[in-house]
This record gives sequence, structure tokens and C-alpha cells, in this order.
Amino acid sequence: MIDITKKPDALGALASSLCLVHCVATPFLFVAQSGLVVNHLTMPSWWKFLDFLFLAISFLAVYRSTQTTTINWIKPALWLSYGGLFVIIMNEKMELLPIPEATIYIPTIALIGFHLYNKKYCNCTTNNQCCAHE
Repeated sequence: MIDITKKPDALGALASSLCLVHCVATPFLFVAQSGLVVNHLTMPSWWKFLDFLFLAISFLAVYRSTQTTTINWIKPALWLSYGGLFVIIMNEKMELLPIPEATIYIPTIALIGFHLYNKKYCNCTTNNQCCAHE
């Protein structure tokens, strides 16, 4: 298991990538299920729960990553991406605004990218040598 205190960006990139796979797979599973169950066009409850699981894991990863990063602009970038993901998922659950389904890919891919960038360039090493990309 990945220790979030030591590798929050790896966890964040993994969680965001799994979230992306979940988002891409949902329409296909919906179509497959609707072909099997006539007039019951709903996804299993455990599949819907994954949205909240990914939000929780992503929150922890963003929180920890922003504590350990050495580049100031990455902090708001991670939080903005997470905030966008949170708003889109909550909007989808509450059906407040008609936002296109594909919109969720923007913050998800942004989180993956920012976590990978942060993992590669912006963390202090074990001997406290930090990158100087300020």
C-alpha cells in the first residue's frame, strides 16, 4: 500500500487515473446494463459510491502534496483541479446544472498531470535537498 505521507503524488495520480477509468467506463457499463435490465436504467450503488471514494482519496493526496511541494503555483493548481472535480461530481449527484458529462475529464486529467509534475519536480528529497523551481 502507498504511504500517503511519503508518496502523496503517486497516490493522487493513481486515484485520479482510476477516477478517469471509472468515468470512461460508466457509459459503457450503463449501456450494457440497460440492455439486460429493461426500464431500470441505474448503475449499481457500489459503482456510484466510487465517486465519493475517489473524492476522499484525492482530497487526502492533494492536501498532503500541497504540504510537501516546493513550487508555490502547484498548490492552487492542485486545489483548483480538486475543487473542479468536487463541484462536477456533486452537481452530477444533485442534478443542479446541465453540465456535459465530458467536463469531468478536465479536472481529472489536470489532477493527474499536476500530481505527476509535482512528483517529478517539486518535492524535497530525503536529505532535504529541494528543487529550486520557484
